[in-house]
Amino acid sequence: MDTVNTALTSYGMSGLVFHGPLLEEHNGFEIRKILERHNNKSKGKHPGAQLVRKYEDILVDPDIELVIVNTPDHLHYEMTMKALDHGKHVIVEKPFTLKTSHAEKIINKASSKQLMVSVFQNRRWDGDFMTVKKVMGDGQLGRLVSFESHFDRFRNYVQKSWKEDKSLGAGTLYNLGSHMIDQALQLFGIPEFIFADVRAMRTNSNVDDSFDITMYYDHVKCLVRGSYLVKEQGPRYMLHGTNGSFVKYGIDPQEEMLKAGHLPGSPNWGIDQPGLYGILNTDFNGRESREQVPTIPGNYMAYYDNIYDHLRHGSDLAVQPEEARDVVRIIEAAYESSEKKKVINL
Repeated sequence: MDTVNTALTSYGMSGLVFHGPLLEEHNGFEIRKILERHNNKSKGKHPGAQLVRKYEDILVDPDIELVIVNTPDHLHYEMTMKALDHGKHVIVEKPFTLKTSHAEKIINKASSKQLMVSVFQNRRWDGDFMTVKKVMGDGQLGRLVSFESHFDRFRNYVQKSWKEDKSLGAGTLYNLGSHMIDQALQLFGIPEFIFADVRAMRTNSNVDDSFDITMYYDHVKCLVRGSYLVKEQGPRYMLHGTNGSFVKYGIDPQEEMLKAGHLPGSPNWGIDQPGLYGILNTDFNGRESREQVPTIPGNYMAYYDNIYDHLRHGSDLAVQPEEARDVVRIIEAAYESSEKKKVINL
């Protein structure tokens, strides 16, 4: 197999839990270099990769074809532009950038240099989201009138982390909201307008840790919500249509499996617990039914399958940079809506 020589620019959670294991397990990629400015965490996990201390050591290496920019969010723009300037294809960790204008500049530069830029919107391959798409496509809900998704956690304290530093553009809307907005855009496209409530609710928090965004479409009401102060979890998804409802609890297990050291392809990879299967309650063609819908197994590796097929065989890119730019655009509009307490037209 014609492998893609790859470099990771960070080895925090993103590198340790997501990109590192996925790249190691994929036959189409070889991790050649990993940037750790002060630590040596990657050595035991990726013995074949060279540990480097400077980004320039990656940029000037002619053998590196693909750079994974998985650094803190405020560094995405500058590091991606530098990688493109050095002729590298780039995968950017979500969120793409902190500004729509920066995303546009990256897209234009990549286009002018005929280089690939994609964003790691891995939760398109969550089993629960893929199941939602299947249920919507089956038509048993009738005309969908309401879609609501939640991404809630419970962390009632403030960590010492860049993710808790407002000066670096951090916040749960960029962190978790980028996944949920991307999913909504995949289902329904760009909304006509939005209204948002974004807050810092934890004691001493200086970054937003709660958001509610209503995305307005002619045909469906769409609400995405997230909070760090939810101890008792509610539904992950609630869909209501003219023929019935679909409600799903629980979240895709792949992240927790990766944290526990399990790898894609291992037994029961991405398999949901039967007790968390969604409930489809419908009156369809005169027949009432209430039944569990088995969750489609999650598959984060599909993201890298697509990247490889794009780079080596010219397949269409699954996560286009323009789509990731639109996510940033919605996030910026949500902050504006919350600050001004007004509807923002898109």
